Amino acid sequence: MPSTFFGLDIGTSGLHTYQAALNTTAHNITNAKTEGYSRQQVNRQAKDPISIPQRYGMVGTGVIANKISQIRDEYYDLKYRSASTINGEYEARTYYLKNIQNFLNEIKEGGFNTNFKNLFNGMSEVEKNPTSKSARAQMVNQAYALTEFFNNLSENLKNTQNEINFNIKNTVDTINSYADQIATLTKQINMIEVSGGFANDLRDQRNLIVDKLSKLANVTVKEERVGAGLSGVTHYTVKINGGYLVNNYEAIKIEAVPRNYINNINDEEGLYDLKWSDGQSFNTNSSQLGGKLGALFQMRDGNNMGSLRCNVKEASEGDTELTLEDTNINSIENMNFPPKGRITVGSEEYEYTGFEVKAEKDPDTGKTKFKYIFKLKEDKPIQKDISEDDEVVAKIGEQVDFKGIPYYLDQLNNYVRKFSKEFNEIHKQGEDLNGNKGTDFFNGVDKVTGKNYKFKTLGAEDEDGNEITEFSSEDETYYKLTAHNYSVTRTFREDPNLIAAASTIAEGVENVDIMKKLENLQKDRAMFDRGKPEEFYQALTSDIGVDTKTAETFSTNQDKIVKSINNQRLSVSGVDTDEEAMDLVKFKNCYNLSAKVISVMNEIYNKLINEMAI
Repeated sequence: MPSTFFGLDIGTSGLHTYQAALNTTAHNITNAKTEGYSRQQVNRQAKDPISIPQRYGMVGTGVIANKISQIRDEYYDLKYRSASTINGEYEARTYYLKNIQNFLNEIKEGGFNTNFKNLFNGMSEVEKNPTSKSARAQMVNQAYALTEFFNNLSENLKNTQNEINFNIKNTVDTINSYADQIATLTKQINMIEVSGGFANDLRDQRNLIVDKLSKLANVTVKEERVGAGLSGVTHYTVKINGGYLVNNYEAIKIEAVPRNYINNINDEEGLYDLKWSDGQSFNTNSSQLGGKLGALFQMRDGNNMGSLRCNVKEASEGDTELTLEDTNINSIENMNFPPKGRITVGSEEYEYTGFEVKAEKDPDTGKTKFKYIFKLKEDKPIQKDISEDDEVVAKIGEQVDFKGIPYYLDQLNNYVRKFSKEFNEIHKQGEDLNGNKGTDFFNGVDKVTGKNYKFKTLGAEDEDGNEITEFSSEDETYYKLTAHNYSVTRTFREDPNLIAAASTIAEGVENVDIMKKLENLQKDRAMFDRGKPEEFYQALTSDIGVDTKTAETFSTNQDKIVKSINNQRLSVSGVDTDEEAMDLVKFKNCYNLSAKVISVMNEIYNKLINEMAI
């Protein structure tokens, strides 16, 4: 049976409830422009009725605010984060691909075409006047300009690789910082909600951090209720690349560890590998990684599947030499692995201190195939017997299906090695103005000694007249020539008369048959798979142009998709100030009416108590 003053309780319930509704509406309005904020609303319901001994049986007891809830749709969160991951990946790709495109740009003065044509123009001048020292000096200078172009291009690409590597460390630090914040917020949320509260604003902060994290890498978020008795406690996890970044209150850090080895002859030293702080491995080339971090590794390590691979035919436990045949790299021009480093055989990793190469011609196809013999460190020989049936793969580095810095450096190396070899082999057939046999015109500079190489060439004859069919990592072969150390043999700048323009000066110094052969290299379509030397480089610039345009288009489109999804999400969780203004009026009226109820009840009770008393 309700008391005589029951009407006051009903009016008071309305005051409390609509006061909460007005406060929540004010909270929404003041956070209308707060990033990550989700609109909140007071969930209202009628209080439990009570039974009275009257024919109508039950009577209402007023209203109650039982929860202040977020208006948020998890489906849109999932869509937004997935789209944001792709957007972050293409943004990073576009930025660095544009850098590479600028380095390879043919429009700017002093580009490849300019320097390449200048070299052959200089050769034409020597052909016209083979005894002119100035014409010869000009040809040497133009050759130097061409090699310096490749030096600068290689230096720019290597600097970009270092910049990307530094960006990887920064991105990892940001991810770790986000992980700490998520773990801390999760603990605070559970502390509030375990007693029945609702930590809506803290949840908004956590969701905003996860949104930002999704641009850096692909994230998987899961929240589960824990126990029936503690309905307010949840277990919250965030996974990246298959591993836990946040496991409820624990943030598992990602560690960036500098390598003490290189996977590619072009790689800079100290590139970062990643691992989890709990000791688990972190696959940087996983397709699940995504986001900005995934794109950075693609740009830094992308070799277009060009790293060394081979099935091991046979190896015995205890061997300190590993022999590989039928590999995917069968020319000096394409050899891109370092002279010493790490080789993975199956699941085991070994260090090699050098290698030997034996070139063999396939009797059926006539193509040259390489047999590699890697010399392993004696403190870790082959761990177990391997047969061809085991199908064990040996590899150096990872095959990354993307055209990143290593790919373009490999292509430049391929160019300078092939072109220099063809040029030098013709030049060595002639005689200089002093009647001496021609020497290597294009060369490399040994970074240790500062001297030029004396190339040992496969297929040429050694001092005993035997064909050279093998070499080692220690030998001075075209393998050691890269775009980074590319140069003209120093003696030619000191004495341009060493240029061999004629096969023999016995027929007269005006003989220029060798120079004509050298000039024909400009039109040699058999030198490269992509055609003439100029066409090879043009194809390279075309590659980067297509890749950059594709990335830029995807980035633009994905940015629009992200904004579209975010607009859909905001239509659900965003604050509409017009709607909130109407709610203010609506809740104010409800509050006033509740106050009016109390006022009316006060008049009734005044009549009952004061005016009807005896």
